[in-house]
Amino acid sequence: MRASSLNGHSSGLFLRSIVRSCNPLAIGSVWSPLKARSLTKTAGLLSCKLMSTNTPVVRVKEKIGLTEKEKMIFDRLLATIRHFDLPTQLRVAGGWVRDKLLGKECYDIDIALDDMLGSTFVDKVTQYLASTGEEAQGQAVIPSNPDQSKHLETARMRLYDIWIDFVNLRSEKYSDNSRIPTQMDFGTAEEDAYRRDLTINSMFYNINTSLVEDLTGRGIDDLRSGKIVTPLAPKETFLDDPLRVLRAIRFGARFSFTLDEELKRAAASNDVKDALAAKISRERIGTEVDLMVSGNGPVKPIAYIYELQLFWVVFSLPHEHEPTLPEECDRVCLAYMDAAWSLLQLIGSLSLTDEQRRLSLYAALFFPFRTITYEDNKGKKIPIVNYVFRNSLKRKASDAETVVSVHSAVARLLSLIPFLESNVDGELNEDDMGIELVDIPASSKLRVLTGFLLRELKDFWRVALLIALLAYPSPIGCSEDAMFKHTELDKRKKVFQAVENAILKLGLEKIWEVKPLVTGKDIMNVLQLKCGGPLVKEWQQKLLVWQLATPAGTADECLEWMRQTHLKRIKME
Repeated sequence: MRASSLNGHSSGLFLRSIVRSCNPLAIGSVWSPLKARSLTKTAGLLSCKLMSTNTPVVRVKEKIGLTEKEKMIFDRLLATIRHFDLPTQLRVAGGWVRDKLLGKECYDIDIALDDMLGSTFVDKVTQYLASTGEEAQGQAVIPSNPDQSKHLETARMRLYDIWIDFVNLRSEKYSDNSRIPTQMDFGTAEEDAYRRDLTINSMFYNINTSLVEDLTGRGIDDLRSGKIVTPLAPKETFLDDPLRVLRAIRFGARFSFTLDEELKRAAASNDVKDALAAKISRERIGTEVDLMVSGNGPVKPIAYIYELQLFWVVFSLPHEHEPTLPEECDRVCLAYMDAAWSLLQLIGSLSLTDEQRRLSLYAALFFPFRTITYEDNKGKKIPIVNYVFRNSLKRKASDAETVVSVHSAVARLLSLIPFLESNVDGELNEDDMGIELVDIPASSKLRVLTGFLLRELKDFWRVALLIALLAYPSPIGCSEDAMFKHTELDKRKKVFQAVENAILKLGLEKIWEVKPLVTGKDIMNVLQLKCGGPLVKEWQQKLLVWQLATPAGTADECLEWMRQTHLKRIKME
């Protein structure tokens, strides 16, 4: 047990660009692997050009300070032990301890029990609360699922509006040819610590003693040194639960820590890749990826996925698709995501919401997939992006629909950008947009075509604009040096702002919320139809064209234009 003095520095820099060779891991210095419990402080370099070798200091607290709510929760748990005269030791495990030592607030409290199942202790707490006139706010039990590398039953309850998870400390035994435990026993705190994913997540806060327990002997050292290391041999740790590969990557990116070299070799091994594909549910993989993409440094973890040759394991594709993937498609995907993130940083946070930013990064990452399709069970051609979201990552359908919609809008948006940027009328080709502009002044065509596109994209038109600018005026490659890329991105930032301002000036920012002036019933009356059909739909589009071209027009004026246009058509026929 160690209650330590905690100071030091971390290694690892934020990935800002993919330079020259397009090696995605231009991320800073790498520390050599730890041997036993000793630290080596010899800094090595990645096999690519690095931007800097300066390492920021990680400030780590000497002891954990509790919030008032945490004190109340822990007091109730200790009171339960006293009430039933239990010898139980209560330990907060993992991420909460790490974050509190880093001075960050954390509401993800996992309690490890040394002598009973979580469900048993939750029952005890519920009984104790009832004896004091209090009522438990909620209870749930999540069963173990060894086939998906979830080896422990987890019990949950809510105390003071915070969900608390309870599990037992574990000690596992394996057969020679399987990493699924054949026997699960109550373990000691030290045994449990060594079964954790990373040393920085292996520490406990003992509620009974109010002390931090660093039972691997290296959690605090690795935290202050900025290292991502597994308590046991990394391959053993990853085969136990292959999802830990993605967790190691995510935490490395989240804290700008560096991955241990032995850990990286294990993560890239075929055994671990096969286990990740076979043993871990796609929902769990998708959740980890979404946390990466939603984080503060989203490019770095995807770069690690690429470098460790996990890209096609994580973003798996159907066996049959057409056309074939571009050469080095995974590298190109990463290059687009890196450019999109850099452009987002330049544009700033005011233009896009967090959700729009998240989907911008997905749209950029999968941009090279935009023309690739596969056949579903009914022989229908479906965008492969849909497959990645729905099957590989098990994300919600709306994410897939939005990204597919953004991709399909890029070509049309590219044809509009020069006119929106310059705010000058030109020879717009409405045929390419699939919209017929009849009797519409040339000065109104830009507003009409842009309005139709924005009505499709709705709140995600800025996302589509950002993705289109990755290819305007020409695609941003992965061979340019950092200075050239920065200059190019700065130009595209200015184009983004110019197009955004033009759309606002045209009054189109929320055009999808504008209701049609004329109803289907009105159209049927003018055409003297008894029921709707293709003709009504055709006129609905024509009238929407008129409405976009004539933003100050009234419903009566719109109907009169329709009558006159309809009469001209009859005379011509």
